[in-house]
Amino acid sequence: MSVHLWVRAEQRANEQRTPLMPDGAADLIARGFTVTVEDSPTRCIPIDGYRDAGCTIAPAGSWTEAPEDAFILGLKELPDTPEALIHRHIFFGHAFKGQSAGQALLDRFREGGGTLLDLEYLTDEDGRRVAAFGYWAGFAGAWVSLRTWAAQQRGETCGPVTVAHDKKKLLNDLQTELAAIGPRRPSAIVIGALGRVGRGACDLLTAMGVTVTRWDMAETASGGPFPEILRHDLFVNSILAGPSTPVFVEADAATKPRRLTVIGDVACDPDSDFNPIKVYDRVTDWEKPALRVAERPALDVMAIDNLPSLLPLESSEDFAAQLLPYLRTLTVADSGVWGRAEQTFKQHIAQD
Repeated sequence: MSVHLWVRAEQRANEQRTPLMPDGAADLIARGFTVTVEDSPTRCIPIDGYRDAGCTIAPAGSWTEAPEDAFILGLKELPDTPEALIHRHIFFGHAFKGQSAGQALLDRFREGGGTLLDLEYLTDEDGRRVAAFGYWAGFAGAWVSLRTWAAQQRGETCGPVTVAHDKKKLLNDLQTELAAIGPRRPSAIVIGALGRVGRGACDLLTAMGVTVTRWDMAETASGGPFPEILRHDLFVNSILAGPSTPVFVEADAATKPRRLTVIGDVACDPDSDFNPIKVYDRVTDWEKPALRVAERPALDVMAIDNLPSLLPLESSEDFAAQLLPYLRTLTVADSGVWGRAEQTFKQHIAQD
């Protein structure tokens, strides 16, 4: 069976990542795939790399005219049009956990008869995700959270962040910023420390000389509340919101005695019914990374929802390498990881 994979250009500001690298595209083409890649002025990989790999190049946004049997591959949200979605789409849909925009997206699939194969729900037989940006989300999230803490020490709120094209330079610049404050470093607690996100956060914090309390499922099995969180300067949440996720920071946490002044919510699901961080209700962005939710002492929440985009090349290389073995199996898309993802979609599309 011949498969047509169509890689769309991302429309979101500051989104330079890609789920498919040129060498991966060449691999798929050698296996008989047709690969179309939309041109993009912002993608971290120049279009010539895809052209040299044998891809067909198409204008940005032309996926709406793709053959109906094509798989449309992207990362972040679709534009608001067309209202009816007819294709099989592979991207992070954020539609299955009670998110406010999720129902509208599912309605578009109902209208057009298309399918959402959500990248968050590509799982193996044991329910583990097979491809994720988690490590770099945690790494970048801890970076911005630590910069938020540093800004507090200067009596400021965190200023804008921009793409860090080089991990080494990112670490050197952060070390310089912290050194200007003095020798003190915050205490930090990372929940989900054994997962991809948590490992990335812990690696960044440790590299900066921060003492990290590492919690995972065993430490949160009691279901909370967790006063230990309030006894740290910085809390990084690395746990995706779900029905069984306990509340980590309660709505009244800001009024309680606390050392906590920075929350880095890397999981970033403020509009989910299962959001475990109850002191905030909206994402932050690159221009204003920190949302101040309390004063005296300050409490800032970092909740950027495209953190890996701050390191677009490294995060793209990592994610694309994880995803490629499963893209090869699109020839049997009704089974394996794709079959499970489709069943998840069908279960939610059937709900009123």
